[in-house]
Amino acid sequence: MLTSGDVVHLDLGAPDGREAGFHRPAVVVTAQQILEQGPSIVHVVPLSTTVRGYRSEVELEPDALNGLELRSVAQCQHIRAVSPQRLVATLGSVGSVALAQIRETLAALLDIRA
Repeated sequence: MLTSGDVVHLDLGAPDGREAGFHRPAVVVTAQQILEQGPSIVHVVPLSTTVRGYRSEVELEPDALNGLELRSVAQCQHIRAVSPQRLVATLGSVGSVALAQIRETLAALLDIRA
């Protein structure tokens, strides 16, 4: 079963314009209570090793927990709703601190106030 914060490898297909695409890792950001119900769609934030310095990026260092091989950024500006069938494998987890940073960045992008 998927868990919020999981780093998954997925196939986003061919990108259009500046969309994130192709095969790449991403962080699952769907709420755990939704994941436990076996949703038909999950929300992910794609990862990239290209750091552009946008405020919408959250930096992630590779470690044994997240399964990343290279320093990456969560591209919060590219949040996607995808079918779980696009998920190829689970690599690890970003952990609660990085997941909170990603969610805070998403809230700022979407102008969501707690």
